[in-house]
Amino acid sequence: MKVYDGSQSESAQEAKPERLKVGIAEYEVTTDAAVLTTSGLGSCIGIALYDEPTGAAGLVHIMLPTAEDVEGGNRAKFADTGVTELVEALEAVGASTSTMQAKIAGGSDMLDFSENGSSIGSRNLDQVRATLSEFDIPIAGEDVGGDHGRSLRLEADSGDLVVKSANTESVVL
Repeated sequence: MKVYDGSQSESAQEAKPERLKVGIAEYEVTTDAAVLTTSGLGSCIGIALYDEPTGAAGLVHIMLPTAEDVEGGNRAKFADTGVTELVEALEAVGASTSTMQAKIAGGSDMLDFSENGSSIGSRNLDQVRATLSEFDIPIAGEDVGGDHGRSLRLEADSGDLVVKSANTESVVL
């Protein structure tokens, strides 16, 4: 709520957007000008979805590729069910998959213990892309792979995803 007492300029009264922290295996959705943040992305992937017509935005921090063979549990932990959960939450606030766009970051090969096969980061990335494709949601930007960690900031008012990496300059997707 904005209150004008005459002692502050109009711009000084503007409140900073609410900051919502998204933990590992969690997601958040907003229809306000909130800023959604997550950190600790190594092999994990952050998927930001933005629906410009409604101004709805969401961010999920997934850890593993698929939820198969896992009873119950946290759907946001996995790429297949986490993306689905985020899409459903955005649809619940009026967003449409026909106008959503995705931006993704993470999927690094931080520690690769696989002897015969791809790393968790690359398997996460493959599953994220496959699940977004099932919903016909285009990927408008990505900062994936490599061997470094990332932190994300989704600015819900614009859909901009700011990616801070451990060894490079910040990138805006």
